[in-house]
Amino acid sequence: MMRMFLNLLGDDVRIFRRYAAMALVSGALNALAIALTVPVLLHLLRGDVAAALPWLAALLAGALACLVLRRRVEQAGIKVGIAVLEGVRLRLGNHVARLPMGWFDSAATGRLNHALTQGVMEVAQLPAHVFTPVLTGLVLPPGLALVLLWLEPQIGLVALAALPVMVAISALAARLGREADRGYHAAAARTGARAVEFARTQAVLRAFSGDGASARFLMDAFAGQRQAVRRLIRLSTASVVLNGWALQAVFAAMLLVALRLLDADLPPAQGLTLVVALILAQRFIEPMTELAGYGEALRGARNHLAALTEIAEARPLPQADHPQPPRDSSVSLEDVTFRYAPDTAPVLEGLSLRVAPGSMTALVGASGSGKSTVVRLVARFFDVERGRVLIGGIDVRDMSEEVLSAQISQIFQDTYLLEGTIAENIRMGRPDARAEEIAEAARLAGVDEIARRLPQGLDSATGEGGVRLSGGERQRIAIARALLKDAPILLVDEATAALDAENRALVTGTLARLRGKRTLIVIAHQLSTIRMADQIAVLEAGRIVEQGPPEALAQRGGPYARLLRLREAAQAWRMPPPDKRTP
Repeated sequence: MMRMFLNLLGDDVRIFRRYAAMALVSGALNALAIALTVPVLLHLLRGDVAAALPWLAALLAGALACLVLRRRVEQAGIKVGIAVLEGVRLRLGNHVARLPMGWFDSAATGRLNHALTQGVMEVAQLPAHVFTPVLTGLVLPPGLALVLLWLEPQIGLVALAALPVMVAISALAARLGREADRGYHAAAARTGARAVEFARTQAVLRAFSGDGASARFLMDAFAGQRQAVRRLIRLSTASVVLNGWALQAVFAAMLLVALRLLDADLPPAQGLTLVVALILAQRFIEPMTELAGYGEALRGARNHLAALTEIAEARPLPQADHPQPPRDSSVSLEDVTFRYAPDTAPVLEGLSLRVAPGSMTALVGASGSGKSTVVRLVARFFDVERGRVLIGGIDVRDMSEEVLSAQISQIFQDTYLLEGTIAENIRMGRPDARAEEIAEAARLAGVDEIARRLPQGLDSATGEGGVRLSGGERQRIAIARALLKDAPILLVDEATAALDAENRALVTGTLARLRGKRTLIVIAHQLSTIRMADQIAVLEAGRIVEQGPPEALAQRGGPYARLLRLREAAQAWRMPPPDKRTP
């Protein structure tokens, strides 16, 4: 756990080391102050107050020194917490910004959101609220065990022998707690996903599960979470009881040793020493009891640290040592094989495709055939397993991120707008664009029509994710953003799939204007878009099974011709008029 924490701190680790050293010194000073109570008690029990006074003065000075040092330790812990809040978030943010786009699936995005908000906040509180008592508590018991060994060797030996035993028992208790935590968090994640699914799909659930059975999956998830909670309670209770019993057993062993010594004929002075040793034994048990109480906090913090470490250890795509610029805007895939995970079937296998500069290629095929994967590989969301992806004759792995990004604009099927104005979202395409250029991109994409209906025009707010706009309006803004970027290559991933006829016509018109001016790779289902392409590549099961101009493929009678007939039949279908003879 500590290693994960230090790795996350990065260059700020020196602040933590200074704080940790102060905390350990504080623990040693506490042990020394408690040790000073021994001569004070011995002299007082013997009735020699005058001899006890110098030791009492030393004890008070030690207590004051402990108070001052503890205050400084807490301030140093706050500095470490601030370093976590500022430094860890900044470093993780910079790291995440270099991760491949393929890393950002829904699960990773959820983990990132939770880790950078609640996770970092929980970890930042560790130094001041958890590490300080834990670090001081680690030093105090060994120090007191040495004092006991000097004061009453047999009781001291019991204390020294108890230290490794308690470490082992604490490790076992922590393992039990971690197993329970893993099961609980997994069940909580499943329940959360089911709850969101239940809320979002009410229309479908009510349409097809009117008898109330739609809640069964949610109830099953709740039942699973209840079982996980019961297991968490059982194992957490077992870990607490195990620690408690072990500590009581240690103290009982010290008492048994003391009783055996009392059975012997002890001189009065040694009897007084035994009494003081038993008082010190109680102080020996106290910090270990406190340490056991922090077990749950440490276990929870370890889960957050593990989530942050997982993000920090995600590997960005390797960058070229000597990046090269592309020679033109052509795109080529050469014998490309790719799979999303090592133990899964390949999504693309031996795929080759050549897109000439300024031409338009339409990718056609059934869902799951690999169309979107081709587009993602061109944009280098991932690296290929085998083969090459070239832009302008240069492997995308041999380009810098800045150069590759400058070559490509993208329009996605699912458009997400940042919270801000319409103009600000368009400006993302080129941050240094002038207002006139933004207005022209808006006009070409049909956004000016939207702006005229809004009171503040292009300065109207979109809302988080663009919630104040319709899907077609968001798509138009995305097109304007892509047009403003003015990159030589435009990738369009099913941008018209969920649009109405008006917005589909606008997207098609935009592509028609760009044809011959940009290299276009379009995933399309609309016949008007497909027929506009210079070439069509038909994909099946990760391979290109047919490729060529639309007219030639239509006459060939192959997969494209069959797809064309199905599309034409679907577009020509109409609801037949009702039979007037029907009573």
